Amino acid sequence: MSKNLREKLTNLNVQENEMVTLSYSDGTDVFVHNQTEVDTAMAETDVISVFSELIATPGLHVSTQYGGNVLDRLREDDLLEDYDRGGDFGAYLNDVISDNFYDVDMIEYSTEKYDHKRGFCTLTAAVKIPLGNLISSNPYISSRWSVSVKTPAGQLTLD
Repeated sequence: MSKNLREKLTNLNVQENEMVTLSYSDGTDVFVHNQTEVDTAMAETDVISVFSELIATPGLHVSTQYGGNVLDRLREDDLLEDYDRGGDFGAYLNDVISDNFYDVDMIEYSTEKYDHKRGFCTLTAAVKIPLGNLISSNPYISSRWSVSVKTPAGQLTLD
């Protein structure tokens, strides 16, 4: 996390258990006539790898936007049992989420169709993390993540 973002979050008058919402989107031009738009977006964007690296951060308690710990859910679905400890956990998660994209259902997708053949597919990863945990874990969060938190004055989105 950048020093600037860390300072902004630390200086907010918000409880440490307040949930911070992180959202990351990217998209690409796709063909829609052959129904490969999501596969193309998975291959041509970095949403799954960026999401995987975030949730692989040691000590970071990442929940889906609907609640429930992301890693616990993957464990419950028996998707982490083949992980070789000591390996690259972020890369392993990237493979697991890519291979089980529709079953995992943690990254949303939408397609805007231009005509019967072409369109644009967007993938979006959105998670919630307790403010205090986010600050103490200090994960890498690129400037392309949208960061928002509820404050006494309303919802605040940080750039």
